[in-house]
Amino acid sequence: MNVKALAWLGIRSEKFDETVRFFKDVMHLVVDTEKPDNVVFQLPDGALVEVFAPDRRPHFTTGPVVGFLVDDAEQAAAELQAANVELIGPTHHWAGGSASQHFRGPDGRVYEVVEDPKITRAG
Repeated sequence: MNVKALAWLGIRSEKFDETVRFFKDVMHLVVDTEKPDNVVFQLPDGALVEVFAPDRRPHFTTGPVVGFLVDDAEQAAAELQAANVELIGPTHHWAGGSASQHFRGPDGRVYEVVEDPKITRAG
């Protein structure tokens, strides 16, 4: 597996509105998509920061979830599984050619591998 960059950060927040305002007004992140319980911000390199209301993403119980950019999410998932890493759900395939797979690290935290052709960082 070749990890090239950080691709995604997911945050489930008990203070959803305050967190969204912070990212908009203080950090000046650009809103990509906004829904009542979920806001996606896009960074200049294409990476995403996604904020969820407290009732969304029940598996995000260990803190923010970091997504590592890889060339092929399916291959990375196979490598994780071969290393006896717990996969959480199936590999998800998204519009635009991206894919992701959540997994539990040895520290018990949830992480993710992400394949996304829109992210411009190379490694």
